[in-house]
Amino acid sequence: MIILPAIDLKGGRCVRLEQGKPDREKAYSDDPASVARSWERQGAQWLHVVDLDGAFADEPQNLPSLKAIREAISIPIQFGGGNRTVDIIARVFDIGVNRVVVGTSALRSPGFLAHICQKFGGNIAVGIDARDGRVAVRGWTDVTDIGAIDFAKRIAGEGAGLIIYTDISRDGMLCGPNKDALKKMADEVSIPIIASGGISSLADVAEISKLARGRIIGMIIGKALYEGTFSLTQAIDIATKNDPPA
Repeated sequence: MIILPAIDLKGGRCVRLEQGKPDREKAYSDDPASVARSWERQGAQWLHVVDLDGAFADEPQNLPSLKAIREAISIPIQFGGGNRTVDIIARVFDIGVNRVVVGTSALRSPGFLAHICQKFGGNIAVGIDARDGRVAVRGWTDVTDIGAIDFAKRIAGEGAGLIIYTDISRDGMLCGPNKDALKKMADEVSIPIIASGGISSLADVAEISKLARGRIIGMIIGKALYEGTFSLTQAIDIATKNDPPA
């Protein structure tokens, strides 16, 4: 089980939003690269970076900050937010990102996901952001009528390497993850899942790490780490204790 600390970029700063709402923002640092170095020093194996401005636009808006993060750390990075064309995805990979996360384009552009999965292989992940079981797109501003599990089954068939599943109503709220939805997703879909949204305690970390071993392979943690609810080291220790035997 991999713990991925989150860095959400907005205007070149490291911020957190509540439920993805731009008007409910809290800034934590003007130096995202320094934050990334801190997570690496504390034992992070992967870093999850999101361009919030890019999620609301048509392409990433914080690539200079992403480059600075890439130059500051050696651990792998997964990056989402505005990755909606082949050219943009290629640019992001050229920066040195290890995994690119797509969302809106995978849903709205027929054939796009299959094409980029063929071109870039298993380094493509799909972010499924759901509210009440339905998929939301364009920075969570548009909630569709498409069921999250139906969408997950579709993208698994198109070659996506993994799913990042976020319950929007829990994100940034420190109210606990939607474990029922996570378990159902893991039971129904064949590709690995990374859990995101609402992880607020070490008990949450322990429960997710036991929830669907071998299928839920990681969890993204943001606000709980920034607010000091628990440390990254503590989360890693608990998550790895519950790893299945080799």
